[in-house]
Amino acid sequence: MRTALGGREVGLNWRLWLRLGRISNLPTVWTNGLAGWLLSMGMAPTSGLWLVLVALSLFYVGGMYLNDAFDAAIDARERADRPIPMGEVTRSTVAASGSVMLGCGVLLLFTLGAAAGLSGMALIAAIVAYNWCHKRTALGPVIMGVCRLLTYVTAALAAGGGITGWTLIAALGLFCHVVGLTYAARQEAYDRMGAAWPLAVLAVPGVILATRVTDWTTAILLALYLLWMAWSLRWLFRRQAGDVSRAVVGLIAGIALFDAGLIGSLGADSLAWLAVAAFGLTLGLQRLVSGT
Repeated sequence: MRTALGGREVGLNWRLWLRLGRISNLPTVWTNGLAGWLLSMGMAPTSGLWLVLVALSLFYVGGMYLNDAFDAAIDARERADRPIPMGEVTRSTVAASGSVMLGCGVLLLFTLGAAAGLSGMALIAAIVAYNWCHKRTALGPVIMGVCRLLTYVTAALAAGGGITGWTLIAALGLFCHVVGLTYAARQEAYDRMGAAWPLAVLAVPGVILATRVTDWTTAILLALYLLWMAWSLRWLFRRQAGDVSRAVVGLIAGIALFDAGLIGSLGADSLAWLAVAAFGLTLGLQRLVSGT
């Protein structure tokens, strides 16, 4: 399919849409959904889990589309190689596509119950709020953290088991991980780190996982998470070209390792290692499609 944009012909191929949606990071969304579902200990049919994963995928990709649509003017100055500034697709087309995805996602969740649907609507509100104001406020990382926190809450409500205290503690860990990585991502356009103290929030997920170590599996999963976080964070402090971007994509992939630790703490060892595999898949896909 081809269309005329700005007086020239531009191919709208699948690579463009995958890049707009940062689909390389989708495995971390799937592990979020799996962890949230298991944390609920609900009795919903397994088919409901697949609907949750599809819905969360639509939220993520749709949110990424809206991110490019909202940031088009800023990207024209700071990231001119993005698809909209390059003239590869119009801002309105990207915005419309993202909006449709968000709508389809919440409709799927309502088929799993009113609570799941309402939580999905709250997630949409957080996604839109982040895309609208993240460049205007220092609270951008906090809003993004809320977005990921709500993936656990939404999946848990869809499973039918309700929200437990441990669900909220686990969601706090995910929230802190994402706040830290999003703060680092804000420095990517400048390829340098500002103040390092906000990164201290990244210690919280490790502490939470450490409290759940009960056997060799959970100990190994905790070690994997901590080692990967240390490896990713080192890029932030080398201060060489491209290091911030390397750190950010590494921290994004690390979300799946946090999920793996939580899943392992629930005694679902095979699913925990599946989450570790999702971590590896994220790293592999990031080589094909940029994660930022």
